Amino acid sequence: MEFDEVIRRRRMVRGYDPDRPLPPELVDKIVRHGLRAPSAGFSQGWSFLVLTEPADRELYWSVTASPEFEADGWLDRMRTAPLIVVALSNKSAYLDRYAEKDKGWADRDENRWPVPYWDIDTGFAALLMHLTAVNEGLGSCFFGIPPVRIPDFMAAFGVPAEFNPVGVLTVGYRGTDKRSPSLKRGHRPVDDVVHHGRWASAAGV
Repeated sequence: MEFDEVIRRRRMVRGYDPDRPLPPELVDKIVRHGLRAPSAGFSQGWSFLVLTEPADRELYWSVTASPEFEADGWLDRMRTAPLIVVALSNKSAYLDRYAEKDKGWADRDENRWPVPYWDIDTGFAALLMHLTAVNEGLGSCFFGIPPVRIPDFMAAFGVPAEFNPVGVLTVGYRGTDKRSPSLKRGHRPVDDVVHHGRWASAAGV
């Protein structure tokens, strides 16, 4: 698929065909493409929990799903995804990397960082996986774990404390789905969000 077509087709898909598992080689390709993402200092402070076995996927949903979600809603459709990838960042990997001699910082002071690049880079990796799924004709959705459910998730899967779940990808062949009502908002006009040269001055200034 041409790259322009991948971008055009990209959207969050919340319904999957429960009768079509993903071939292992396709799962491997999706995950490996994520590892091609950039990372500050080539720190690569990310890890990915890949869930393909039905019991593992059911455990994930049982410890992360919020009870207020209605039956027959988007969550029920998401449960049919044959692949779940939890993207986790490791801040300490970045603080350690930039305390090394070639980076010139003598300490691990987190205040040196203007934004949490450990989370941003992990998000980049998840996006590459998401786009790979689109390129392969699959559906995919990126979403977060409810904060109150994170401790249960970490305990259920034995995730070390230094890792933080940035988000989750579901991937699979498209099944019954419906467009998000949020799409009615439409795309913001380019001129509202893109500023060439400098930000537009306030009227009369």
